[in-house]
Amino acid sequence: MSKLFGTDGVRGKAGESPLDHETVARLGAALVRALRGAGEPARALRFLVGRDTRESGEWIERELARGVQAEGASITSAGVIPTPATAYVTRAMSYDAGLVISASHNPFEDNGIKVFSGRGEKFTEVLERQVEAIVADQSWQVAGVPAAVDRTDVVDAYIEHARAALPDPAPLRGMRIAIDCANGATVTVAPRLFRQLGFDLAVIGDQPNGRNINLDCGSTHPQRLAQAVRDGGHRLGVAFDGDGDRAIFIDHDGRVVDGDAVMLLCARHMKARGRLTGDAVVATVMSNIGLEIALRESAIDLVRCPVGDKYVMEEMLKRGIALGGEQSGHVIFLEHLFTGDGIATALNVLRVMAETGRELRDLASELVTYPQVLVNVRVRERRDLRSVPAIAEAMGRVEQRLAGEGRLLVRYSGTEPLLRVMLEGKNQHEIQGWAAEIADTVKQHLG
Repeated sequence: MSKLFGTDGVRGKAGESPLDHETVARLGAALVRALRGAGEPARALRFLVGRDTRESGEWIERELARGVQAEGASITSAGVIPTPATAYVTRAMSYDAGLVISASHNPFEDNGIKVFSGRGEKFTEVLERQVEAIVADQSWQVAGVPAAVDRTDVVDAYIEHARAALPDPAPLRGMRIAIDCANGATVTVAPRLFRQLGFDLAVIGDQPNGRNINLDCGSTHPQRLAQAVRDGGHRLGVAFDGDGDRAIFIDHDGRVVDGDAVMLLCARHMKARGRLTGDAVVATVMSNIGLEIALRESAIDLVRCPVGDKYVMEEMLKRGIALGGEQSGHVIFLEHLFTGDGIATALNVLRVMAETGRELRDLASELVTYPQVLVNVRVRERRDLRSVPAIAEAMGRVEQRLAGEGRLLVRYSGTEPLLRVMLEGKNQHEIQGWAAEIADTVKQHLG
């Protein structure tokens, strides 16, 4: 059976498998069948769909609708809105599922389909496997032609929800900030919201044409925003990605502030005010050891999980933890939503500034980012590294030297015959030597 879902929905080149017309329609139909369940009587499931600004988004929406409608369910389009807006409205307005058409921070040629449950959570892997099995079953076809898709405007409903992340904007009224909408989904929401809250706002990346989403702008290309912040004398800048579920910040000196720094400053503030349930933060294996050490100094644990926001969310729900996220700026506030939200992240950072009277540069400076070394070693076979005595000994020696003041992560690539050796520590020269020591040992025994 072919695997459709990756770590964040279905992704690919628009128009090519698995995002060709027929597979998209089959996916829409399969979602209805999976949610309805085998043997259940037909019932009128309701789907909400939102998308970003890619030129392929409209036809993908039509094909999804064709599949959904062919199975007797209804689908309503919210048009161009951020991913978290779809997640929120799906839950708030009792839709059975929310569909997002986006490839996040990827270039316009790519697209994707994310699925949220009626609770506003990412689909479970169990449901994803069920959908894949239904799509792969060649005993059925999608019947009919696309019917008209109902439209709805949910921007005001989402804005009202998002505003709660900054309950008292008065101390910041008139503050000069700049935002970069990445020519993506936040163009319909972010400028309106920040102006309503009383900010003196400059906006870039707000002229989407279907092909310029994430093009030299947004959270993966913050250089233009940094220049705008410096030139305009703004107190901070916020760069969203194409679908609006993550944010990267710029302090007033033009320095980039990433997700690790945001999690630290928000975690400390939330703990001080009794809002950090679990006294812990969930982050992925990619977050810097500096975050772990800084949190430890504030008696906050760091729980690590695999890369991917759905794994962050699963760990947060399992442990009852209020805050989690990724270095890339995908931060989840459990009291707000079950998924990352760039706008809510921005408002939470502004809330910390408002309630402490401190600047972003000052808050972010509390994170000391440790040097990192990454070495790739080509291997002929994938063996359990602990089962090779020489490699296990080399790794053990390095872990002893780090002694809680650094981190070793060794893992095989998922797509290439490579072993990745990542080291973080206080001294760049030392960790380079230790990484080379492990890499040389791996070459001798597995290379």
